[in-house]
Amino acid sequence: MWYQRKGTKYNNVSKIYNGRSYMSHKEATYARDLDLMLKAGEIKEITPQFRLSLDVNGYHIANYYVDFMVIDKDDEKQLHEVKGFETDLWHMKWRLTEALYGQEYKLILIK
Repeated sequence: MWYQRKGTKYNNVSKIYNGRSYMSHKEATYARDLDLMLKAGEIKEITPQFRLSLDVNGYHIANYYVDFMVIDKDDEKQLHEVKGFETDLWHMKWRLTEALYGQEYKLILIK
């Protein structure tokens, strides 16, 4: 017997903003807010779906795609993660990201 999944894993509805598909309406809305901040000069750069390699002691554990990497007007690098709800896997990756990249980036969780 074959199981056919209907819809997405977490029942999210993807949304297109400015020609780019986002995983949820909340993420697309936040992308719009970041665009407005960019136009207002509050931030310098936005990189959506920024890839981080989570490596420990020379072993590749996983890749983590944070929703947005933002460089603010003071050249501070920030990782912005938009979450509707949190899973155990996400918590593990977020804590690993804090441990590996917490000195290089400011981590910001958007709920």
